[in-house]
Amino acid sequence: MAKSEEQKVQKAATAAEQEGVTEQTTVMAPLSDEAVKAAVEAEKVKDTKKKKAKKKQTIYTIKLIPDDDGDTKSIRLSERVLKYGIASVAAGALLFVGAFSYSVYSTFANQNGAAEIHELREVNNIQQEQLLQLSKKANALQDELDQLTQLESDLRRMSGASPAQDDGSGDGSGLTNDGTSGQHDGQGGPYAQQPSLDNVSEALDNVAKDIEKRRASLLALQEELKAQQESMGTPGMVSLPGSLVGSTVSVTTPTGWPARGEVSSPYGLRWNGSDFHPGIDIANDMGTPIVATADGTVTTAGWNSGGYGNMVDIDHGNGITTRYGHAMQVVVSAGQHVRRGQIIAYMGSTGFSTGPHVHYEVRVNGQAVNPVSYL
Repeated sequence: MAKSEEQKVQKAATAAEQEGVTEQTTVMAPLSDEAVKAAVEAEKVKDTKKKKAKKKQTIYTIKLIPDDDGDTKSIRLSERVLKYGIASVAAGALLFVGAFSYSVYSTFANQNGAAEIHELREVNNIQQEQLLQLSKKANALQDELDQLTQLESDLRRMSGASPAQDDGSGDGSGLTNDGTSGQHDGQGGPYAQQPSLDNVSEALDNVAKDIEKRRASLLALQEELKAQQESMGTPGMVSLPGSLVGSTVSVTTPTGWPARGEVSSPYGLRWNGSDFHPGIDIANDMGTPIVATADGTVTTAGWNSGGYGNMVDIDHGNGITTRYGHAMQVVVSAGQHVRRGQIIAYMGSTGFSTGPHVHYEVRVNGQAVNPVSYL
């Protein structure tokens, strides 16, 4: 009992001593400036550590669980990697959508362009076909006009009337200057040329002019026949004068025929309208002389690869040139001055040709014109 009391007293004393110590330790002397700075720095370090701990990146785990109860696989991604991945996928998706849209647009644009080109080609083919049909009609009209001209010539010969003033049709078809009509049929020129709108228009204009000439010639024939009937005691009307008036022509103006023969192919559309002939073909025997139709300077003498064969071009000045194609032999040279009537070549069948003839062209300022008016 006494020991117990004694132990309690000792514990109380010990506790009192501890409290005294505690009270002594809590009473501290004032801190110096250096100690205060050190304490502040320590607090800053603690705050920095806390912020770093807060900024610690979050880790995401993606688990792949197979259907066959196999091993589960985990993929750990940091928040930064996940953000970059999502951004990359979004950018790739945008690029894909943009590329796909551009591809679709380009496809439709190309299809529309191809459709337009196809439509234009069809329209062009239709126009070419229409032009060909028109040229065939023009050629048919010219053939009918030639037949009418031949009929008029027969009537004049049978009735004893004077020949027509134009001595044949306006395009030169059927003309001859050696009395050998029907014995030669050589034709040619440059390689076959597709008729153009200008060619067909010119051919139709020539047909219209020839129709007017033929009408006037037939009216003159009518008046002449009436005059003949009147002279035989049959009432009639007085015929119209029809004499040709001669004129002086410059030596540099193409005049007359380049060779003896007959016109086997006229100027204009031919071969059922499939070719435009820029000159006239005068056919005769091989070796028939070909002469210059006016004074001038030879600009070309020799082979031509465009279908004319052996060819001679003569410049007569004032924008007028003449061309002589398909010769067997050329006897002049480029730069040589020639005179009207001088032999420049001999008739042949070289180049694009079906028989011996001379292809004769008259060009004014580079444009081929109907040579008949110069014969």
